[in-house]
Amino acid sequence: MQSSFSIGDFSALSRKIRATTRAEVETALGGKTCTLDDLAALLSPAAEEFLPMMAARSRELTALRFGKTTQIFAPLYLSNFCINRCAYCGFAADNRIPRRKLTIDEARQEADILKKRGFDHVLLVTGEAPAKAGVDYLEEVVLCLRDQFAALSIEVQPMEEHEYARLFRAGVTAVAVYQETYDRTIYDQVHLAGKKMDYDYRLATPARAAAAGMREIGIGSLLGLADWRAEGLALGTHLSWLRKQFWQTNFTVSFPRLRPAAGAFEPLVQVSEKNLSQLMFALRIFDPDVGLILSTREEARFRDGMLGLAPTRYSAGSCTDPGGYSSDNHEGEQFSVGDHRTIDEVCQVIVNKGLDPVCKDWDREFQMH
Repeated sequence: MQSSFSIGDFSALSRKIRATTRAEVETALGGKTCTLDDLAALLSPAAEEFLPMMAARSRELTALRFGKTTQIFAPLYLSNFCINRCAYCGFAADNRIPRRKLTIDEARQEADILKKRGFDHVLLVTGEAPAKAGVDYLEEVVLCLRDQFAALSIEVQPMEEHEYARLFRAGVTAVAVYQETYDRTIYDQVHLAGKKMDYDYRLATPARAAAAGMREIGIGSLLGLADWRAEGLALGTHLSWLRKQFWQTNFTVSFPRLRPAAGAFEPLVQVSEKNLSQLMFALRIFDPDVGLILSTREEARFRDGMLGLAPTRYSAGSCTDPGGYSSDNHEGEQFSVGDHRTIDEVCQVIVNKGLDPVCKDWDREFQMH
């Protein structure tokens, strides 16, 4: 295994994409396999006139690899304490929001609510404050909840390989860790304090989690910070490298667009729904087997329109603050969601589209210890 992954010159990715010709897009769409050069073509401005063809190809591949299934999950926020100062995040240390960490009993109460609503896949989320919500706390929560759900994922501070291995043994099935932006210059501009300032440490995190034995790793970029086309090519490059190093691991890609949050950060670049659609179609064509996540950050109308075209996993009924499912007060949320529908409402739309909403797609007995 190579020791590390590097994206290289981010601006060179932008130049490569924007130099794409119409003929190169046609070649990318006509091939049986999709290379990184083809991905660059599909992300280019020249590819915009081919969006209907890209959507059709993406739909075909999604149906071929995933059938009619759309997996449903919900986030469970455990803590909003954070030592980082990320300019775009509602949890940033300098934002004056109510801070809270759930007790084990409170976490169980939130989990019970999600279980009763029909969820079997839960994503445990914290701010990045190891002294408040470190590996000991996370292990205790996972041990408490693991028999209640088919899958428990985490989106927390980056950890060392031995810590991920410990949480895997406790029952964690997946790790989500987003680079936020692969543009090192922008990364330095928006990460103002805290351990998250270390670009390279964060970039190496998915590999550490995979090496620890995690069943699934999720990567992504926060859209609205840098050139979304180049972010897409960087994601594809990172995904390709991870697949070569960890061929037994399942991978997902998420596409979060910036949402209103405490701190009132304004996007540095605009990413439209059309742009987001092109990005998702391109990634699906590039890697037919990767899980693509479309969260409640997006409006219901857009999410409904994308069903069956590329995404394979949807969140539903989400709250983004600790204790949010037990309370109507959401002053401590990470960001405001765009789709406020319940799991039942989301699942009904999925069914109406001729698809099958899946709340449990594997059994805990498959978890290796």
